[in-house]
Amino acid sequence: MVQLTQFILATAALAGAASATRKHPSNQTVNPWPGKDRYVVESYGKKLDQTIDSFLAEGDTLNAARTRTVAQKISTFTWITTRDGLNQIHTTIREARRQRKGRKRMIVGLVLYNLPDRDCSAGESAGELSSANNGLAIYKKDFVDEYAKLVSAARDLDFAIVLEPDSLGNAITNQGIPFCANATPIYEEGIAYAISKLQYPNVHLYIDAAHGGWLGWADNLKPTAQIFAKVVNMAKKLNPAAKIRGYATNVSNYNPFQAKVRENYTEYSPSWDESHYASSLAPFLEAEGLPSNFIIDQGRVGLPGAREEWGEWCNIAPAGFGMRPGAQNNNTHVDSIVWIKPGGESDGRCGLEGAPAAGAWFDEYVQMLVKNADPPLEPTYLKKPKGYQV
Repeated sequence: MVQLTQFILATAALAGAASATRKHPSNQTVNPWPGKDRYVVESYGKKLDQTIDSFLAEGDTLNAARTRTVAQKISTFTWITTRDGLNQIHTTIREARRQRKGRKRMIVGLVLYNLPDRDCSAGESAGELSSANNGLAIYKKDFVDEYAKLVSAARDLDFAIVLEPDSLGNAITNQGIPFCANATPIYEEGIAYAISKLQYPNVHLYIDAAHGGWLGWADNLKPTAQIFAKVVNMAKKLNPAAKIRGYATNVSNYNPFQAKVRENYTEYSPSWDESHYASSLAPFLEAEGLPSNFIIDQGRVGLPGAREEWGEWCNIAPAGFGMRPGAQNNNTHVDSIVWIKPGGESDGRCGLEGAPAAGAWFDEYVQMLVKNADPPLEPTYLKKPKGYQV
């Protein structure tokens, strides 16, 4: 009993010390999501026409109508992954303005993803730039600077921009891989530069924070916050006004926001789902003087039992579309549920047999996502079938 009392007192003392040394977040901003319409990516909707046709060919009008809902009504993010891809921002702005209703502001989701030596640990999504070929200078001048010009000119729209998926995660856990160790300073400098350049009232920045199965383990939480603080401080040296809104998690992964079943492989982790990951990481971010706000990707969620371990990340099955963007959540650290990775674009030639290259359309996979959506997708019929009721 005495030992238990001493343990409780010691724990309380540690908690008090942590509270006393915690820094007040220095760059808090207002949640940009509430009260705004969300841009629906029209090019993604056109890709989904193939899935609609596939269901109709089978006589499955219900799932065709559910797919039509994704195509026409659900907001996803546009990935800008090359210098040539910057042209997509022009298209996105034009379509978002066309979709806007009255004076209500619209928020547009974008991903900035073109660091030199990108995807150093997996290689399925290697990019166009190499640090050995002046890639960092090209990234800054021809990619980030042009990106900033385009979004800053559209002051009538809000932009939520996710910065460089997976990159800083490699800086924390994959330093034993020489390519990643060499790439890490490039990643840090490149992301800091992007933060410093994208400081506009209509731009809201979210650093990619991987997912709970990667950085959510207890030993990784503090180093994760420290790396983010390092990069933000590097940005402040370039632009004293530099700030971020928060972090994006579960991008291109399959973790649920709140797990219905706790998988066995999460047994020793405080971050067994993405809500717990946000809550676990938040105090470490705040201790570094950083904001503790998150957007959580639920565009694809694995069904219970889909994986034997968290290391399985490629075209996981069975999986389904998850919580809808903007769905209510009970975590005060979460700005919004979002769909960042467009469901249907392959993770690479891995996972399911017959999977195409990374980014290629994988129609069979989308059909599975529609059928397994949780909650089920509401159907959108071109013509309501006889006897149809909401």
